Amino acid sequence: MSIEIRHVTKRFGEAVAVDDVSLEVETGSLTALLGPSGSGKSTLLRIVAGLETPDAGEVILSGEDATTLSPQKRNVGFVFQHYAAFKHMTVRNNIAFGLTIRKRPKNEIRERVEELLALVQLQGFADRYPAQLSGGQRQRMALARALAAEPKVLLLDEPFGALDARVRAELRDWLRRLHEEVHVTTVFVTHDQEEAMEVADRVAVLNRGRLEQIGSPLDLYDEPASEFVMRFVGDAHDLGGALVRPHDVALRREPGDGAVEVAIERITVLGADARVELVDGDGARLAARLRRDEVEELDLEEGEILWVRPERERVFSS
Repeated sequence: MSIEIRHVTKRFGEAVAVDDVSLEVETGSLTALLGPSGSGKSTLLRIVAGLETPDAGEVILSGEDATTLSPQKRNVGFVFQHYAAFKHMTVRNNIAFGLTIRKRPKNEIRERVEELLALVQLQGFADRYPAQLSGGQRQRMALARALAAEPKVLLLDEPFGALDARVRAELRDWLRRLHEEVHVTTVFVTHDQEEAMEVADRVAVLNRGRLEQIGSPLDLYDEPASEFVMRFVGDAHDLGGALVRPHDVALRREPGDGAVEVAIERITVLGADARVELVDGDGARLAARLRRDEVEELDLEEGEILWVRPERERVFSS
């Protein structure tokens, strides 16, 4: 199922949560809505689900106007950050719940639940209760429950936000593999740039209710459409009146055209890479990212004076 959002606006009192947003989500794609708190991403997701009604604009699902349809008629699955599990039900019954209230045949429910338990790797946990699961297992159960009725669209609102960093990383990889297997059109909300860039086919960046840019992770990083996107998607530093990525900061021992004098504050080795933190004469800080062997070859030391210049820079009109 494709999703088309046309000029959608949503206000809460005087506050504009979503401001004339238009975007398209292709059938079978995995799209992230990325932005800081208050950017409108969760409100936009709820509008697609039918949990909020836009003040203006349309939501088109598979070519048909769904703006006024109830959530039950949209054939979407929705997963919240905090699981919303039925604590008195086993994992099996939690997953079966949506099929049970739809009065599906018992053998169909049993077969579908067994299929989903295998899909989300919870076969040995079917008779446990939510309190007996880890956070990652509860979130996988929530995803299985959302998939039970075979929705055409899966909507995830900060699905891994309540988990620790290690479990988040594991579930990001798992979600990507799950999507490759089920191919359901999926939209997920996150404020985590790394999460969006690792998981999604396309990323829509929102800021103060407006869509700044939508594109592939590589497009957003290499060809940002605005200063906000460049600063929000990956590191960016001011250098000589322009913005530059850390890996585009060139270090030199001698001054040259366009070079700025800096001092090395700190060198941090990050596996095969190294981050060199710098400060200029005005106290402005920036960083360069080099390969570890480059740092060793240059024989850099903390406190040393160097000159830097951008190998690639961007200037955005205000």
